[in-house]
Amino acid sequence: MSTVIQPSSLSPDVDNTIAPEPGFRAALMHMIFGRKSTVFALAVMLIFIVVAVLAPWISPYDPLAQSFLSINKPPSAAHWLGTDQFGRDVLSRMIHGSRNSLLFGLISPALAAIFGTALGVTAGYFGGAVDRVISRLIDLLLAFPELLLAIMIAAVLGGAFWNIIAVITVAFIPGFARVARASTLAVKQEPYVEAAVAVGLRTPTIIIRHIIPNIAAPIVVLMTLWVASAIRLEASLSFLGIGTRAPNPSWGNIIRDGLNNLFGSPWPIIAAGFAITCVVLSFNLFGDAVRDVLDPETAE
Repeated sequence: MSTVIQPSSLSPDVDNTIAPEPGFRAALMHMIFGRKSTVFALAVMLIFIVVAVLAPWISPYDPLAQSFLSINKPPSAAHWLGTDQFGRDVLSRMIHGSRNSLLFGLISPALAAIFGTALGVTAGYFGGAVDRVISRLIDLLLAFPELLLAIMIAAVLGGAFWNIIAVITVAFIPGFARVARASTLAVKQEPYVEAAVAVGLRTPTIIIRHIIPNIAAPIVVLMTLWVASAIRLEASLSFLGIGTRAPNPSWGNIIRDGLNNLFGSPWPIIAAGFAITCVVLSFNLFGDAVRDVLDPETAE
């Protein structure tokens, strides 16, 4: 005769309940505070963003002001990072240069994500001739390394602010388009998309309500990681003389000016190089944390 175990006979010390999955807020808090490296990266990012926003008020000197009496001064109480070969305060140029570098780094990936996602979703959803034409265009742009493509476009357009934004945006569009196309090809086969088509929803409604929200995670991850790449790319263009035009400060052209006066005053190169390293490393660490939360393949 079999014995039936009543629920009351179970040990009271055993908890048989299943813990619910953590919500988005809990995942976000774990992403930010779960690792010391992510906390450090976020703190560095916030410091540089605050410095860029408050640059006109916290800069001790005019970044364009030259002084014959202050050429190649070492760090001192008056000039914390010394001066360059034109007598300009390096710290003031670094503070104002952060505005250009961070603006390029934040705006360009966002625009590239918008245009690249639009191209990728269009190609993946409609397929056929539309997919072939867009895919060939993407392959053509991917044939050139990002820096080489940016140099070619910048050489034609020039170094104005919005021209550099356009250059970096075009260089990043193929990567976003390829990710969006691959994700769309997978999502459009899902039952909820087929059901939306069956009930007669219009194509723009299906794309906006059902396709884009379900492919947003890899796009956000890619955009976060490429902020650092955009900052490096802008610094490279400015260093080559086709980015931010002198005398307007940018971390890239600060290094370029310092290279011409390396033995007179190495402080511009040291300061700008350290700033680029800190910002790029911080955005990469933060991007890794975002990927771990949003990407199901790497999420714990």
